[in-house]
Amino acid sequence: MSLRRRTLLRMGALAGAATALPWHTATGAAAADLAAGAAFDLRDPASAVRAKFRWWWPDALVDTGEIAREVRAIADAGFGGVEIAAVTHSMSQQLDTVRYGWGTTAWRAAIEAALREAKKRDVLVDLTIGPAWPAAVPSITPDNPAAAKELAHGFTTVAAGSTYEGPLPAAEEPEPGVTDQRLFLVQAVRVSAGSSPTAEPVRLDQATVTDLAAHVVGSRVSWTAPDDGGTWLIVAYWERGSGQRPEGRNHTTPLSYVVDHFSDAGTGAVTDFWEEHILTPTIRSLLRETGGALFEDSIEMETEATLWTPALPAEFERRMGYSLLPYLAAFVEKHEDHVFSFEPTLDKGVRRDVMEVVTELYVEHHLRPLQKWAHSLGLQLRIQPYGLETDAIYKSAILDVTEGESLGFKNLDDFRCLAGGRDMGGRRIVSNEAGATAGGAYATTWTDTLKKLVTQYAAGVNQAVFHGFAYADAPGAEWPGFAAFSPYSGAAGYGEVWGPRQPVWQHTPAVADFLGRLQGVLQTGVNKVDVGILRQKGYAGSGLGAPWFSGEGVPVGWTHTFLSPRLLDLPSAVVRDGRLAPDGPALKALVVDGDVMAGREHTLELGVAEKLLSYAKAGLPIILIGDWSDARVPGIPRPGGDARLRQLLVDLGKLKSVHIVADRPNVPEAIAALGLRRDVEYAQSSMLLHSHRATGEADWFYFANDAVSKKGSTGTRITHDVTLTTKVKGAVPHRLDPWTGTLTPIALYTRTGDGRIRLTVDLEPGAVTVVVLARPTRDTPRRHATATQADSLHVRDGGRLEMRAAAAGTYTTTFDDGRSTNTVIGALPQPVALTSWTLTVDDWRPGASATETAHEQHVVQLDALAPWPKIPGLEDVSGVGRYRTTVVLGDDWSEEHGALLHLGGVFDTFRVLVNGRELPPLDQLVRVADLGTRLRRGANTIEVEVATTLLNRLRVARPSVFGAGKRQDYGLIGPVRIVPYGRGTVQA
Repeated sequence: MSLRRRTLLRMGALAGAATALPWHTATGAAAADLAAGAAFDLRDPASAVRAKFRWWWPDALVDTGEIAREVRAIADAGFGGVEIAAVTHSMSQQLDTVRYGWGTTAWRAAIEAALREAKKRDVLVDLTIGPAWPAAVPSITPDNPAAAKELAHGFTTVAAGSTYEGPLPAAEEPEPGVTDQRLFLVQAVRVSAGSSPTAEPVRLDQATVTDLAAHVVGSRVSWTAPDDGGTWLIVAYWERGSGQRPEGRNHTTPLSYVVDHFSDAGTGAVTDFWEEHILTPTIRSLLRETGGALFEDSIEMETEATLWTPALPAEFERRMGYSLLPYLAAFVEKHEDHVFSFEPTLDKGVRRDVMEVVTELYVEHHLRPLQKWAHSLGLQLRIQPYGLETDAIYKSAILDVTEGESLGFKNLDDFRCLAGGRDMGGRRIVSNEAGATAGGAYATTWTDTLKKLVTQYAAGVNQAVFHGFAYADAPGAEWPGFAAFSPYSGAAGYGEVWGPRQPVWQHTPAVADFLGRLQGVLQTGVNKVDVGILRQKGYAGSGLGAPWFSGEGVPVGWTHTFLSPRLLDLPSAVVRDGRLAPDGPALKALVVDGDVMAGREHTLELGVAEKLLSYAKAGLPIILIGDWSDARVPGIPRPGGDARLRQLLVDLGKLKSVHIVADRPNVPEAIAALGLRRDVEYAQSSMLLHSHRATGEADWFYFANDAVSKKGSTGTRITHDVTLTTKVKGAVPHRLDPWTGTLTPIALYTRTGDGRIRLTVDLEPGAVTVVVLARPTRDTPRRHATATQADSLHVRDGGRLEMRAAAAGTYTTTFDDGRSTNTVIGALPQPVALTSWTLTVDDWRPGASATETAHEQHVVQLDALAPWPKIPGLEDVSGVGRYRTTVVLGDDWSEEHGALLHLGGVFDTFRVLVNGRELPPLDQLVRVADLGTRLRRGANTIEVEVATTLLNRLRVARPSVFGAGKRQDYGLIGPVRIVPYGRGTVQA
């Protein structure tokens, strides 16, 4: 058993049991106290919790030596995993798929090489389930029973009293490769008065639907329309393969076709191909040692007709209790639009019922069998469970790893939908296809990427799979190498191409460590949420928020998640001590609104209403929004169903634990009436986000300053008092620095009368912090401060308190026992502006081949800082810049003085060196470095290294693709200042 496999098993056990603090720390005695039984080392997080890369290959046209080099580069940069994907969207040439296609001998050799090197470097390897997406294999044709299916249709018009005798109405031509189609059904139906056969959609009279099977002979039909003055249609439905192929150029010979995701045959075609063509004994063995997950992208099943599976009619009738066939016309599509309509309520009911069945077929015949098979290989299953109007929230409760995406998701509530399923299902991870930006190739910065990602972490995400890392080269590629999505339609494409080809890669390890520590924290324990929002439909990716809580609740500290009806059938969905799922998210209340996917119609399943009644009787607070006297059961009505539902809701409203409000703005009335209290409280702040995770021994509170969610906003500094709730007896607060992995007790806080802890969170835009409430350690001060006049208080080794101030004076500090003490700070030197610099630039340029980079050095003397495009000779330069200056400190400088280095504006990542020694990793979003006592009297050398994207160089090197991009303002822009501070011991 490899170290990683042992680590993974240990991580899984600890994540489930959630019994230990997740750190080894660097604060002396505190480290020993908190490290015992820790889940992982925050100084050097394990691969299992580190961020990953989508690793794009030009199918199997790869060199195994280069594969090994790229694994090493990813590992050395601090990333813990890769997802190997065959993606060739940018390529102008078709590869030889006989030799280098997905699933070939070359593919197996490349996968084996990647796994072997990954095993050496402790890197997890995920594999996509097929070439590109959706899941497809070359072992089927579109006519195969395992291939994706569509229901096509054609219709002809028949006047009242007239007879049609002729060929069956034909559907549109099928996709290439489809050679067979089967007549499924022929019906006649009258066009509704006021509509016409050319309307979009055509309105039909459902009561007139007539099966014409008896009138069909061979490929012809003969039928006479009733003489009722109306216009009739004969509609023929044809079942056939959709002919859908995976994205991008041809990946295989023979061609791959997308499988039916709703049948055993479709899923079996995938697993059979792998068993026969990919899973050699060596690959099987290596996957058990270093394999992570099988991955399937979002369910992008595409057809110009109606998505179909042959078992749908029988399964629909079995599950829904009525036949789909008389209502089929309401479900039929052409070019992604509904062709026919009966009447709005009936249409919505039929379509809803169909997608409910489709959800169940997908889960039963695709997700669960695929997951079981993955487990047999020692792998997990990771899927983006959206793309169709199915219950993605429920699927997230079943999947080993559910995944969203930064590009396609509209807001944080889309991630909260997945997190709701994960938490109710007792799963650990919500993954995120992170960093994809339209037009972002070679222009994406880590700082912009992090500012977005840290908000998503607050919404339940705890794994980032970055989009992405590309294999070095491919036919037709130009400098700086092959990129899967760039160029895209002749312009800069989607996502960044991270890796050694980028100057910023030299600074990436600090970013990777930062992400690993945050993800380690966010994967430990159990996610705790204040309120659950019940959705009638479990879609994800809609961008629709929670009533009141998204807009008004989050800014004052409320957290919420989303539940679909199926989650209420899970074993976790019980009420104890007034909490729903007490061993999971421990929801304090459930909010029920109308169906937001259908104009807030008051629909609710009978079984859900019965569960709500039982929950309320067990003491769960429930907030019901609106007047539900018009409530109805969704889908096609059943006799007595609506009346039964309305009576259940009347009974529900009579209970003390239920509060009904007129509309969404009135939710605070219910919160007050029900006596609800959030775990984290603060005065209104539109930018402060947080999440709360808990074990039996600690509470972790993650805070982020949202600098991106408000359109056009770059954020502002946040300084807020926050009040935190904990169940850990005698807990005291600690602060974790995710950039360095250090954990220190917090010196300044107060306790409320009910045992909560109040402290200050101070964050620059995009910055984060982690506050940990845990039992005292040997470094915990004997007494803590409740107030101080100093700029800040710090806990040193042994629990000693140190204050800092940027001005001379006497500073009073008050302790929790009511005593006060004064600390004197003597005279301080004046701040120093650093304006003159020597800038040395390593200029990255196209080399002799697509993968070679030439370097040219520029040395510039600067009397004032400016962006590179405004410095003569650097207008179109990309690369790494080293700024160097000397500051002379006078006799008034003392070894007791500390200093902050304020950098002002910096383009993306940076490092700081003082007197030749590099500082520990710095917060890349704050732009302030604490120099501590590193400065000395006399001459001191300050160096700031910055790294850039490649856009400015590519604008002139490849103008046809990147020339439209605007120059980016690279470099250290300032103003840069050294601000001294005084230090003094606070006597407790």
